[in-house]
Amino acid sequence: MKIAISAETSSPDGAVDPRFGRAKYFQVFDDATGSWEAVDNTQNLQATQGAGIQSAANVVNAGCGALISGHCGPKAYTALSFAGIAVYTVPGGTVREAVDSLKQGRLTRTGSADVDGHW
Repeated sequence: MKIAISAETSSPDGAVDPRFGRAKYFQVFDDATGSWEAVDNTQNLQATQGAGIQSAANVVNAGCGALISGHCGPKAYTALSFAGIAVYTVPGGTVREAVDSLKQGRLTRTGSADVDGHW
């Protein structure tokens, strides 16, 4: 399974971005191969509307089955859920630490958005 993590940098050793829709990158970890790929999300940094939905499309297009982020708004959560993508939130740390936490069962799948839109 591929896991997308909202990231502040293009490195898996960089920090998890607390924002989903306006994250600069998504780090994509492929659990089957152990490989990492940085997906550029900068087109959504200054979007006036729809950043969460467009970011969800980026995650779907990357073939991910799960997302880890600091927060996830209602429109993004709905789009991700509709696509069958499990959403997990973390309070911080590095991208690599977030994936390790998921693999060790320390993250709980969220059942709804945890912030209002336009956060």
